[in-house]
Amino acid sequence: MIAALSAAQIEAFGKELDALRLRVLADLGERDATYIRNIVKWQRGLEIAGRGLLQFGFIPPAWLGGVAALSVSKILDNMEIGHNVMHGQYDWMQDPQLNSKNFDWDTACPGDQWRHSHNVMHHTYTNVLGVDRDIGYGVLRMDDKQAWHPKYLGNPLYAFLLASLFQYGVAVHDAELDQVFEGKRSLKQAMPILKGVWKKVRRQWMKDYVLFPALAGPGAGFTFAGNLTANLIRNYWTFTIIFCGHFPTDVQTFDKSELDNEGRGHWYLRQLLGSANIDGGKLFHIMSGNLSHQIEHHLFPDLPGHRYAEISAEVREICVRYGLQYNSGSLGKQFGSVVKRIFQLALPPRSAMLPVAA
Repeated sequence: MIAALSAAQIEAFGKELDALRLRVLADLGERDATYIRNIVKWQRGLEIAGRGLLQFGFIPPAWLGGVAALSVSKILDNMEIGHNVMHGQYDWMQDPQLNSKNFDWDTACPGDQWRHSHNVMHHTYTNVLGVDRDIGYGVLRMDDKQAWHPKYLGNPLYAFLLASLFQYGVAVHDAELDQVFEGKRSLKQAMPILKGVWKKVRRQWMKDYVLFPALAGPGAGFTFAGNLTANLIRNYWTFTIIFCGHFPTDVQTFDKSELDNEGRGHWYLRQLLGSANIDGGKLFHIMSGNLSHQIEHHLFPDLPGHRYAEISAEVREICVRYGLQYNSGSLGKQFGSVVKRIFQLALPPRSAMLPVAA
């Protein structure tokens, strides 16, 4: 449900946020370019260090150091670099390596497919039930307006599996396999997307599970295990940050009817009410790809993520003036509420008045 503001208030709210966005865009320059280039350098350095140490993975300190460095490298590539670059946050630099249209990342999901499922579908229709497939990823029941079915008793197990295999869940997102299993979509329709995913996955597996282990010779098993562990750590971290930004207590979902004649101010409202922030320090924000500022990211997906911390106080002040909730809390608080929600929504509705799937 959209907040109870008058049409004039909603329009004024939208204009204030538009003005804030334009002010930041006009201020982009060398410090933003330096920031992202430094992040890329750190990411590449950590990957080299991690893969180098894992060649000596038979030595426990080298294995642990290699896993730690490679995990951080993969997280930075996924969150602060890949996600943000593919949003077009650095297109203004006219750097071919940081261009949103041709950038690809070290994860199973092909960049072009992610740009559609995430940039177009999720950010345009954030938290609109029946349109935004990020609500449950076609696997989980994450809202009480989703009809309950006995299959959702497995909600906690599905969540754990999705977290463990998160890069693959994201990769097949656009294929809508849940619709295929329910007979609402043919496998033939999904095949072009699945073929693209398989091509990317083969390349990733060849690199992490064949090439680098082979280079380690007798230590191949240690390198294989190290790469697998780094991928798991990246998956769990990404899942945690994404879910804490979208599904904590008080984050709202919306009906399709609310898209009718939706103006800019209404769109901003939906982004605000459908998002949540995670409190933390500078390093935490970098490691989250600044998606710990999920509210600011949903309001301004094309602004460089490192700018969100700077404008968050102003966004919060605007929300206070309009009597709007600004949902923010610690990682423990937000993740705890997400876990609670997963378990609660696994159970049948308490009231017979709530929808139950046939």
